[in-house]
Amino acid sequence: MPSDLKLSVVDQSPVRAGGTAGTALRETIDLAVAVEDLGYLRYWVAEHHSIANFAGTSPEILTGQIASHTNSIRVGTGGVMLSHYSSFKVAENFRVLEALYPGRIDLGVGRAPGSDQVTAAALAYPGYPRDISHFPRQITDLLGYLSGELEEGHPFSDVTAGPGSLSVPQVWLLGSRSESAFMAAQLGLPFAYAHFFGLGVEDGPAIVEAYRNNFRPSEYLSEPLANVGVHVVCAETEEEAVKVASSRNLGRLYSITGRAKGIPSMEEALNYPYRSNELAYMEQYRRVCVDGDPLQVKERLEEISQRYQTPDLSIVTICHRYQDRLKSYQLLSEVCGLLEK
Repeated sequence: MPSDLKLSVVDQSPVRAGGTAGTALRETIDLAVAVEDLGYLRYWVAEHHSIANFAGTSPEILTGQIASHTNSIRVGTGGVMLSHYSSFKVAENFRVLEALYPGRIDLGVGRAPGSDQVTAAALAYPGYPRDISHFPRQITDLLGYLSGELEEGHPFSDVTAGPGSLSVPQVWLLGSRSESAFMAAQLGLPFAYAHFFGLGVEDGPAIVEAYRNNFRPSEYLSEPLANVGVHVVCAETEEEAVKVASSRNLGRLYSITGRAKGIPSMEEALNYPYRSNELAYMEQYRRVCVDGDPLQVKERLEEISQRYQTPDLSIVTICHRYQDRLKSYQLLSEVCGLLEK
């Protein structure tokens, strides 16, 4: 495995407490412009609904805005929650993006709701939320609509997804469980593992290894391609990184306890009176994150790269101040020599 890290960005458009969604979305676009110049490979935006901490509810619209403000970095979604939508319509959205920005669009697809169950019901109303058992069918339909090659006998084989384009987006399957990894392997698609979810990450390397072992070469990909998403805060010193990351940590606690109101300030986070059970949760959560000075962060990312046997990592950085988020990506680019590759 190559030792040099290949770094990309997943941005969740964090809304700071007291700020606005409009500001968060504009900062996402500004950050994309900045990281393109810093040597990052891809810039993906997430999909969340009815969550106060994040403004990214429509990643396909945001992808177009980012692509229009950048020149060469690959842009896409991390990801579209396909279970809410028509495969045909998602294919058309991304064929439009590919027609406008050929060779630069990634379509990352997930099966999680990106919301709570009530919000998932609202997304389907007046129909009903789609049974997740239909997700494999949705994926194969999506691939067929994108390529213009639905299988023989498909009920909509005469329907063509527009507009016409000489190329199609690269489709990634996203996930944190073995089901998505196995599906990606069987379809011959790249797989992005969400280490930053913090759910069962002790099984993460085995899930990614199973993806590689079960991979079937396809018209999309000749050999397995795995990416791992990681929470990172990088600052000039470890002490400063811990302070900056404190806002992310408290924001996470507020979110899982139904108190989300935007990413809190460092001052609020550093003075928050954690109860013993909250401290225990925070300690567990921090173990999933990579926070520190540049050399510390690089060393830990290299360890993660070795554990997962891939140099392809996506960096998720959440904190209260945009300046700290940008600085984190700048320091990481410098220490990893991204502009030298």
